[in-house]
Amino acid sequence: MKWFCAFLIFFSSVLPAHEGRPLHIEIVEKRKNVFDLKWKIPPSIPHFNSPSVKLKGCAARGEMVIGGGLIGKQVYDCGESLPSLLIDYPIFNPAVSTLIRLRRFSGAKHTKLLGPEDTLWKMPLEENTWSVAENYTKLGIRHILEGIDHLLFLLCLLLIAGTGKRILITVTGFTLAHSITLALSALKIVKVPVAPVEAVIALSIVFLAHEIIKDRRDTLTWKYPITVSSSFGLLHGFGFAAVLGEIGLPQTEITAGLLFFNIGVEIGQIIFVLAIISLIKGLMIINLDIKRSMLKKPVVYAIGSLATFWMFERIGGFI
Repeated sequence: MKWFCAFLIFFSSVLPAHEGRPLHIEIVEKRKNVFDLKWKIPPSIPHFNSPSVKLKGCAARGEMVIGGGLIGKQVYDCGESLPSLLIDYPIFNPAVSTLIRLRRFSGAKHTKLLGPEDTLWKMPLEENTWSVAENYTKLGIRHILEGIDHLLFLLCLLLIAGTGKRILITVTGFTLAHSITLALSALKIVKVPVAPVEAVIALSIVFLAHEIIKDRRDTLTWKYPITVSSSFGLLHGFGFAAVLGEIGLPQTEITAGLLFFNIGVEIGQIIFVLAIISLIKGLMIINLDIKRSMLKKPVVYAIGSLATFWMFERIGGFI
């Protein structure tokens, strides 16, 4: 038991809920074809492998400024050329994604997510619905698949729902609820402080893990899991909105950005649900019922312990 507890402590310390943070790059056009380039390097990239970030085809003005927290800044004059963003790692590619936010002199905003393999990006002339649809769908998929706390909540819902029909109803309730609060928060109709919401999201996982371990089928959670999924789904929607707030909605395509980010979240959610159902079906086919029941409690205890760690960590963060 001691080694299991030690593993949980180690696992909690190395696996935060939203790891895999990207390289953040901000490009602001101060006047016609003159850009301020800023970048922030995530802690996962060691200092000796800090990337060189520059606008290709442009002339640098003044000295590059390197501030605290691995933040860099450089001004570029691009003349009449269409610049490209170039990212160059001196030693090795650390396989992190890159989130780019571009604000034009006209006020138009562009957001682009590059994969770890993409180190060159040609700046677009103008934003359109199709580019927003592609970029924000990818952002939504990536967020849900990297948001371990949201996935663990979904996993607990699946374990409680059990059958196909109950799973469909339960997940639909979760989807509708978080879609509502995501829209309300992203459009600034409702404002909720992020830190307490993140703590309650962790609490929602602890609550479901406790319900699964207790295994009392006469409770409201077991009888009507949609009530729990939709109630906590409202809070998870505020969590999604916090991420979308950091990314920013495109000024000229606000509705499209919000819509396709939400679609991306749902696609990622469906991928995860289908993967879990396929895993369970696979275990049933190879007749591992006994092993599956033996694994259930340790897995749920691990989920509950990790969520408890996150909850206290987040409470400590805003207290």
